[in-house]
Amino acid sequence: MRNIVILFLIVAVASLQYSCGGDGAKSATSSASTAAGATISGQIQGASNLQAFLDKQGISATRVITKSEVDANGNFSLPIPDGLEAGQYRFRIGAKRLGLVFDGNEKAVKINGNLADLDKYNITIEGSSAGQELVDIMKGLNTGSLSKEALAAKLKSSSIANPYTALMLANSVFRGASTENLNIHKTVLGKLQTSGVDKSILGEYGGYIGQLEKTLSLQRIAVGKQAPDISLPSPDGKQYALSDLKGKVVLLDFWASWCGPCRRENPSVVKVYNQYKSKGFEVFSVSLDGLDSRTMARYGGNQAQIDQQMESSKNRWKQAIAQDKLSWDTHVSDLKKWDSAPAQTYGVSGIPRTFMIDREGNIAAVGLRGAASIEAELKKLL
Repeated sequence: MRNIVILFLIVAVASLQYSCGGDGAKSATSSASTAAGATISGQIQGASNLQAFLDKQGISATRVITKSEVDANGNFSLPIPDGLEAGQYRFRIGAKRLGLVFDGNEKAVKINGNLADLDKYNITIEGSSAGQELVDIMKGLNTGSLSKEALAAKLKSSSIANPYTALMLANSVFRGASTENLNIHKTVLGKLQTSGVDKSILGEYGGYIGQLEKTLSLQRIAVGKQAPDISLPSPDGKQYALSDLKGKVVLLDFWASWCGPCRRENPSVVKVYNQYKSKGFEVFSVSLDGLDSRTMARYGGNQAQIDQQMESSKNRWKQAIAQDKLSWDTHVSDLKKWDSAPAQTYGVSGIPRTFMIDREGNIAAVGLRGAASIEAELKKLL
């Protein structure tokens, strides 16, 4: 996760908060480069005798497309013989950066402004409706006429025409691990998936979103944090919720009938439960039995076989409860194995995995193993 976050921050900083995108990506409106080529030209005051560059930006890489000298009056002309592909770009002169988006239909784009204000989007742009859309939005953000909340609403409502513009805005403005940012990124990804964007962008962006989800999960699942609720059926179909046990000290135990270490740990849990159940101690067991998507793929879509294997797995779960004398009622599962929703919420990647929850519903300890360890923490909370 650290590497992916650093990667995104590097891209963002390099473009002064207005960059990101996809190398070689194509939109639904333009699937090929313009045959006659394109030119980006204009005048940037204060940039005399510097060099102007146009970079094509991807999520994990950036490459120079073209460059030109800037004359004594700030005039420049960047030729693109093969034309502009739809995607995200970066225009730079000296230390100043300007994020741009093109739809691939541009022939002659003109950019005029002042070098000092280039990264503030205090420019005029002609010849690109996609570029104009991005410039208008960024100007609004920088002047305060458009709030971050209003931009979030735009991203969620599909009112931004170009999907690459939505991607650039999401990655430059809505960074950081928060539920709100995650929801925005998921919405943008959904738009990208239906817009003909290059698959490499979808893969990398989807990977980033997945890591962001894990980060949020780890932030939520920490000592002192409120334990997220779990509500699932037991083997006999009765619904049990973790929140129903509030007021008691609860050992939340992730396990499975097929897990040898879990089965060897069960006697320790049973021992502590039998000793302290009358004093306000409960166990809430979440089983990772069942079938996940990877396991189901083995049956090639044969629903009869899938149903048969699911029923067998459920029976093994029930048998393990009886064999290991797990006498508490609160046994639940969504029978999705590693796709288990509670396991993903709690960041469980290996079992057995336990969380001790205090009477107020807060996580008091994580990863307790063995009767002595469980009992020592329990005594502090009862």
